[in-house]
Amino acid sequence: MIRKAPRRTAQRILETALEMFNRFGEPHVSTTAISAELGISPGNLYYHYPAKDELVNALFERHQQALAPLLAAATEVRDVEDAWFFMHSLFEGLWDYRFLYRNLNDLLSRNRQLENQLQTLIQQLIGALKDLLAALRRQGLNMQASDVPPTATSMVVLLTYWLSFEYVCDPRRALEPEHAQAALLRGASHVLGLLAPYMAQEQRAHLQELAGAYTGAPGPRN
Repeated sequence: MIRKAPRRTAQRILETALEMFNRFGEPHVSTTAISAELGISPGNLYYHYPAKDELVNALFERHQQALAPLLAAATEVRDVEDAWFFMHSLFEGLWDYRFLYRNLNDLLSRNRQLENQLQTLIQQLIGALKDLLAALRRQGLNMQASDVPPTATSMVVLLTYWLSFEYVCDPRRALEPEHAQAALLRGASHVLGLLAPYMAQEQRAHLQELAGAYTGAPGPRN
């Protein structure tokens, strides 16, 4: 039997850092903790990633690469159901790297490279959502061309900060894996809800049906 080659140390470091950043929040995870979790020396980790910001930048690059095929598919959206699937998939992509969106402002304040990378991603997101809106307009969405750019920008703002909003509403549980599906469905529902005024009645009804029980914003949990 052919054995699988062991994962390279650099890849293992990234995978473990992502898991710990997502679970505890990037500010609360040190490189020493990551190396201890991996069972390697801090010097071994520093050989691959001399600073924690380099770990963050490498993970962001992975995130951007993972989103690229999905963003390119925005032009293929044909109806409300396609738009729902696209938006939910986009939220899943953000969830996989949720530590970035939980601590976004803090990360940007001390990481210039991430600042530049994020600005590029934001423009890519806006471009993809403009494509999505253009595709829906061709299928009957009653939106003027002049409304497309500001609507796409508003959708990206809500998309980018939704997980942070979920965290503010329920810091102890919101970003735990068992709450992921509800958070993502709420987010997709609210982002696409921005299009409701431009939809025909049957389109709005279909969107509400897809959203199911998750059309309400989260509130504080007892």
